Amino acid sequence: VQLQASGGGLVQAGDSLVLSCAASIPAFSNHVMGWFRQAPGKEREFVAGISRGGGSQSYGDSLKGRFSASRDNAKNTIYLQISNLKREDTAVYYCAAGPARFGVARTAAEYTPWGQGTLVTVSS
Repeated sequence: VQLQASGGGLVQAGDSLVLSCAASIPAFSNHVMGWFRQAPGKEREFVAGISRGGGSQSYGDSLKGRFSASRDNAKNTIYLQISNLKREDTAVYYCAAGPARFGVARTAAEYTPWGQGTLVTVSS
């Protein structure tokens, strides 16, 4: 079982970025999937969750509008598009596998396993 996040890097404020997460987990399409982030010196924060079929998404408070989660079940991959990046978006972004159920999960405790994270650094 493995989740591999990629797509992070050094970007300028105002840019857009797409993160990817390739997941080698059994029955990928049965699982809610999610994105979290952890900024330096801060607690891990829920960013986005996406339902099994991709039709429902949920976003962290104050994040809706600039973040968009999607998934391609044929490729066992989820994506996180971030637009109009801000310095406060600087963080390590993690993908994680959620429960095999309907809906979307928002709490970290519902997710396992986790990927290793990809660092996004936004400069002004």
